[in-house]
Amino acid sequence: MRIAIFENIMTPGGHEVDFNRILSEELQRLGHEVVFYVPEDFVFALDYHTRVVRLRKQVVSYTNVKGLKRLWYTVRRERRRQSWYRQLYAAARAGEFDALIIPTSTYRYLRALQHNVLRHSPVPVIFILHGINPGEAPKFLQAADNLRDCPNIRPTVLTFTDNIFGEKRPHIRTIYPPTFTPRDVDPAEFAQQPNDVLTIGFFGQYRREKHLEAFLDVYLQGHYTRPVKLLVQGATMHPEDAEDFERIIVKYQGKGIEFLHKGLIGAEWQRAILSVDALLMPYSAPRYRYHWGGMLFTAIGYHKPVVASDDMNPEVFETYHIGETFRSGDMTDLRRALEHFINTYDATHYADELDKASAAYAPEAFAARIEKILLTQ
Repeated sequence: MRIAIFENIMTPGGHEVDFNRILSEELQRLGHEVVFYVPEDFVFALDYHTRVVRLRKQVVSYTNVKGLKRLWYTVRRERRRQSWYRQLYAAARAGEFDALIIPTSTYRYLRALQHNVLRHSPVPVIFILHGINPGEAPKFLQAADNLRDCPNIRPTVLTFTDNIFGEKRPHIRTIYPPTFTPRDVDPAEFAQQPNDVLTIGFFGQYRREKHLEAFLDVYLQGHYTRPVKLLVQGATMHPEDAEDFERIIVKYQGKGIEFLHKGLIGAEWQRAILSVDALLMPYSAPRYRYHWGGMLFTAIGYHKPVVASDDMNPEVFETYHIGETFRSGDMTDLRRALEHFINTYDATHYADELDKASAAYAPEAFAARIEKILLTQ
């Protein structure tokens, strides 16, 4: 099949970029041809080594836009979306591709279809939603229900259940998300050698909701019976975040904690993850119950055990013992989990469970599920 991927979200890095890479590379491994359709000014963070078709109309960014201006930008963004949909419909009618995937969608993407000819697409169109929270569920279900008579429109939710808060629809698909795996670096080069020091990594974009400072205080208060080192990597998007992260670095540097204030992408990111023994995800937020965790699925794909909040995709931890969890927001329980994980690390065997989890959520299995949705009426 000739499969088109329509992307209109520009980001300098992150899991959205690697998610598109999974779709592109794994679908090609299954024998399909992949082409990206993007707005005319779209800038790729990675070269996916595929053909690119540019649509008329530019991306509308909300960056540093507030107040009434933001409302106007919202209207502009919706108009652009309607235009892109019409162009994609024309391309489908012209036989330019056999299927279309919109990789990062929301209920708004589906709602916009009600006023657009793309709802009558002659080829299957998959809208991938990366989770649905309780507040979004009614809006999503309503938007999906309004498209129930459009057989080629196939809303697909990445989740660990077969329903949306108890609701099922025959035209709504639910599938597991994929793990992120090293694609530019050979993991064998980083095979863990016997080492007295356990290296634990805290990675990702620095955001205040992750409560990094509170976590570092708890980590330093722990009593550990084996040598341990913590690596904290943070990428910052805004000047105020960068300033706050630098303040934290000055405060905690040299206390058995190493900092890296830098965005990582591609092979550099992969090497950083492979260089540690385990990953910490001590941040808590209600949305982690409903949206799959990019760092958790990085840990699984890279075979790294974890310490994570119990609101981080609890279904995964109920099925696979891939690390330790603590009660969300409970710093005392976080300290307990850290001490137990670190002090029993050498006697605990996480490898088998990580193997099982990585097989269940493997990128190639994910691509096969996407292919099945495209091929099944």
